[in-house]
Amino acid sequence: MLMEEVFERLREFQEILTKRVQIEREVEDIPKALSAQEELLSRIKKSYVERNLEFEGAEGRVKEIRGKLAEAEAAREGAEKQMDAISTQREYEALNKEIRDATENEHQLRKDLQKEERSLAEIEEALRRDESMIKLQESEISEKSVRINTDKDAKLAEIGHLREEETRTSSGIEKETLFKFERIIRSKQGLGIVPVKGAVCTGCYMILPAQFVNEVRSGSKIIFCPYCSRVLFYEESDTDSGDELFVDIESGSLSDLGDYAEEGEEDDSFDDDDSDGDKDSMEDGDN
Repeated sequence: MLMEEVFERLREFQEILTKRVQIEREVEDIPKALSAQEELLSRIKKSYVERNLEFEGAEGRVKEIRGKLAEAEAAREGAEKQMDAISTQREYEALNKEIRDATENEHQLRKDLQKEERSLAEIEEALRRDESMIKLQESEISEKSVRINTDKDAKLAEIGHLREEETRTSSGIEKETLFKFERIIRSKQGLGIVPVKGAVCTGCYMILPAQFVNEVRSGSKIIFCPYCSRVLFYEESDTDSGDELFVDIESGSLSDLGDYAEEGEEDDSFDDDDSDGDKDSMEDGDN
């Protein structure tokens, strides 16, 4: 297979693979579409349980106050009935005080009862809102789950189709090259093959040594950039003037690539995948 055809297939493979990687990421993100709503539903249910406990407590207090109020009313009414049977001033004063105390206690209990009943009504209304919200969220999550699963199945089917296209497109290209190329695509935002213009890699815009550029220009094999690990091919520029093009390039020869690679390894801006890719590229370049 001619190198021009290999490069063309790699470009086609890149387009297909980039699309597949994007869809795979979308599939991975699908569960996140429901996570926020499921978290909201969980919070509402937790609030509902807490309100239920609060409601039961308020209901118990209302029942208790009503019992005390009934006792206070009975005490007041009993004392009032005894007023007709008293015979001394001392008995009158004692009974009158008992009536006043029972009346004050009754009034206070009525206030407490009204307060607790209002609180009970508010809690009950909040419970109804929570119940309504829970039903709504559960319904929406159920409907969304169906849509998401349908969408996921469609995406998985598309991924399968793209894999078939990748197999067809990559026929005749070494598996090791494809493996490296896929790693580059995933780590370099979908750009795995780029042209060299003049002496510059248009993927990372680093100046390449003249001897290295001449090797890329010859198009005799697949060569990876020693800096960004992308596959390189040569593209004529308006400034090209033949074989003397690289005579005055100050970037040096292939022997300088070792120094450049070491500098790249010390640079914290490169991740582990990029470092591995650089090592692979160096090995290919040395070979």
